[in-house]
Amino acid sequence: MKSIKIKGMSCQHCVMAVTKALSALDGIKDVNVDLKSGMATYEEIKTVDPMVIAEVVKKAGYEVVE
Repeated sequence: MKSIKIKGMSCQHCVMAVTKALSALDGIKDVNVDLKSGMATYEEIKTVDPMVIAEVVKKAGYEVVE
């Protein structure tokens, strides 16, 4: 499992938006977004460029934090 820190989430709608955005990526499955910690975990079934992940999160309205 991999994890990323996401900035800007404040409600369950945010969690659903990030989950949907990450789940839509080819190569990612089992997405779990935790609002309280601001962390998203997922399994990569094939390598996905971290910049692509950051971009889909940004398009959903949030930011991946290093």
